[in-house]
Amino acid sequence: MSTPDIDTEAGSGFVGLREFLELVDDIGELERVSGASWDREMSTISELTVRGHRNPKPALLFDDIPDYPSGYRTLYSQTNSLNRLALTVGMEPTYTHAIEFLEDYRRKAHEIEHGDSMDPEFVDPADAPLFEHSMTGDDVDVLSLPVPLHHEHDGGRYIGTGDCVITRNPSTGRVNLGTYRMMVHDAKRTALYISPGKHGKMDIDDWFESGEDRVPVAASVGQDPTLWMFSTMGITHDSDYGEYARAGGLKGRPFPVVEGPVTGLPLPAHGEIVLEGYLERGNVEAEGPFGEWTGYYASGESASPVFEVEAVHHRDDPILACAVPAKPPYDYSYHKSIARSANLWDQVEAAGVPDVRGVWRTEAGGSRLFNIVAIKQRYAGHARQAAYVAAQVQAGAYAGRWTIVVDEDIDPTNLDEVAWAMSTRCDPVQDVEFIDRAWSTPLDPMVPDAEKDNPFNSRIIVDATIPYERRDEFPRVAETSQAYQAEIREAWADVIEGPE
Repeated sequence: MSTPDIDTEAGSGFVGLREFLELVDDIGELERVSGASWDREMSTISELTVRGHRNPKPALLFDDIPDYPSGYRTLYSQTNSLNRLALTVGMEPTYTHAIEFLEDYRRKAHEIEHGDSMDPEFVDPADAPLFEHSMTGDDVDVLSLPVPLHHEHDGGRYIGTGDCVITRNPSTGRVNLGTYRMMVHDAKRTALYISPGKHGKMDIDDWFESGEDRVPVAASVGQDPTLWMFSTMGITHDSDYGEYARAGGLKGRPFPVVEGPVTGLPLPAHGEIVLEGYLERGNVEAEGPFGEWTGYYASGESASPVFEVEAVHHRDDPILACAVPAKPPYDYSYHKSIARSANLWDQVEAAGVPDVRGVWRTEAGGSRLFNIVAIKQRYAGHARQAAYVAAQVQAGAYAGRWTIVVDEDIDPTNLDEVAWAMSTRCDPVQDVEFIDRAWSTPLDPMVPDAEKDNPFNSRIIVDATIPYERRDEFPRVAETSQAYQAEIREAWADVIEGPE
């Protein structure tokens, strides 16, 4: 199959979430759902659709939500397909295989990373659709929006899952956007849970350490998916406007923002919903539990800062964006597998490992715990080198558990092929090795509660490649040639692939 050409106008030309959804609808990947409840029903429909719907799994736009006006909508699974991701990063939505997409996605990501970032453009508030409606003071009520209860045992309703939390560093002035979870306490207060080491957490800590008692914060909870994509990535800041600048560089024009009337922070001018307010020193309350990306409630309640909401801005008929982790696959797990596979592939190659032919971080492993690297073996020890490097570069080291190396004839995205390679090319005595006291996370269900503050794990490395010294004498694979397969697939597609 030929690799699609990259068209920088295909997806990057849209402005805001609504224009993106029009493109998604045009390629037949938007499903509109009417009448589902905010109380677990929307999230369960999303969960079952991701597990049971044929590919591509659709984006789900919920409307007519009980207790809320018609037109107040929620969106799940917004970028959870190859072609919705392609639209997001300005590529043609014509992909059918993940490795083909990854090759082009990595090339595109390199262009963005090494290209010119563009600082955002501040627009007149009168021209910002975000300000079509504003609630301030006593009128603030975040529960006037259809905030979902996602999981049965969650500590509350979560308005922030597919969000961009906006902070500014007090010393450098650098603006950061990060995706952090936000549980609703009441009409005017939410929790703000940010893991240690994240840029938003460091910004907040710097404010308090500088002697300030109030930290300005804004949270966009429905926005351009290009901006959200960068918000989830933890990028290196090469501009005072970080994620805004990267999104602008990808789109080829400055990202439109508007100054927040409460915080002065730059808000996405075409955002669907934005909250503005402050964190106050010592103001913490219990947050959680929350079903997380490992598929478990791996941490319970914890004290988290309270976000005191002083204003809510939203468009007519606003769309609340949701990105809900759970037992995989979940409504953004494929998106994460793609993005994190590209990241690991980049880092393995940057460390000097040659002839990497594919990397896949499985949805089943939360795109972190079960990682597969395909190589063309070039020398004795090449497979072990690839395995150890993949297990310990930054992308693979955090919360990794399984690292499996296979030959180039194995599709790393196909777990049947990977399991076959493990079953027939791996001698457990000599091809399985372990690393102890590696970097884990408090969300790891295998980390005991008593060790959550200093979480370690062990991990396994599996060399499932043909032994290098036997590569010329290893038994021939019993499989039709690729050329003849392609010929027959084209001639008999209706039988082989079945009806659409």
